[in-house]
Amino acid sequence: MSPRAAPLAGLPLLEDLPDLDGRRVLVRTDYNVPLHDAGGRTVVADDFRIRASVPTLEWLLERGARVTVCSHLGRPKGAPDERWSMAPVADRLAELCPGVELADNLRFDPGEEANDPAFVARLVDGHDAYVNEAFGVAHRAHASVVGPPRRLPSAAGRLLAREVEVLGGLLDAPARPFVVVLGGAKVADKLGVVRSLAARADVVAVGGAMAFTFLAALGHHVGASLVDPDHLEDCRALLESGTTPILLPTDVVALEPGGRGLGSAPVGVDRPADTKVLGAHIPDGWQGLDIGPETARAFSEAVSAAGTVFWNGPLGAFEDERFAEGTHTVAEAVAACAGYTVVGGGDSVSAIDHLGLAEHIDFVSTGGGASLELLEHGDLPALAALRGAPNAPGAS
Repeated sequence: MSPRAAPLAGLPLLEDLPDLDGRRVLVRTDYNVPLHDAGGRTVVADDFRIRASVPTLEWLLERGARVTVCSHLGRPKGAPDERWSMAPVADRLAELCPGVELADNLRFDPGEEANDPAFVARLVDGHDAYVNEAFGVAHRAHASVVGPPRRLPSAAGRLLAREVEVLGGLLDAPARPFVVVLGGAKVADKLGVVRSLAARADVVAVGGAMAFTFLAALGHHVGASLVDPDHLEDCRALLESGTTPILLPTDVVALEPGGRGLGSAPVGVDRPADTKVLGAHIPDGWQGLDIGPETARAFSEAVSAAGTVFWNGPLGAFEDERFAEGTHTVAEAVAACAGYTVVGGGDSVSAIDHLGLAEHIDFVSTGGGASLELLEHGDLPALAALRGAPNAPGAS
């Protein structure tokens, strides 16, 4: 094999597994997919995560392995719940990759989230090797994620390895200028990754509801917009550190006091009467719910000039048409960027899918929270566990 890229150093890959002919292999996937009712029958609404695992499953089958796949689905709270049966997923998996067995929902057993050694023992019983293909839960120290590599020859699947290679490369040697666009609701969830990326990026653009805590930290009046008072000082310190330019909204689309709630946008109205484009100072009672056109242009100009772009999180309440324009404008700029573009899971993926732009993005991550934690900390529990497997490169 060729030398591993730096982010993959020490990580066992599929080629590091022993001979698999006739052997039983346990594969941890992330099949936590949306479901919907199709005439009284529950079916998978979006099979992206299932399709993403197929190359690894086929590689194992081609080498004579007998493959058992395991995953969680929903939040069944440690007990069987018919609403979260894997049956619809099994039906779709059988269509995409026949010949593999799908175990029942891992979270039907409380031992999964508790990382119970007894549950790990039951999970690996009868298996000869383990593959982790579940980047979406790689930041969780759950039994099926960190337990099997202590007991079996193990490997990162193709998808997991690619996620680590791409996202780790953003920390290692991104083409410059390196532009980061972060949105979403909670500043607490992303403050750590803002710090980490601000030390590496050339520009960090912050939108979404989390931007209002930054604006409030600078002394702006933000009306009824969402603010996290517990992190005002953290935001102020980050802005004053001067490590990297942090772009904040200079205008916003705001909802007037008593305006229609989210999801009730009137059809065919360009700028509904209950919304208004305001500057960074927002009057009492008004709630900022999207970046304004001036901000969207500034973010897009930074993206257009980038050698590398990482985007995670919508820039407004894009599920409501009144507050979707900012996210759409920046999404189109990311898709048109000549540099290397990475979209980091979650609602930002939904936005590019909705706009039909996914094929214009160089890499779309399957893990929102996992991608942010990897970029913040440089490692994840799943990766540490795999590096400790008995067949890992350099293992004694």
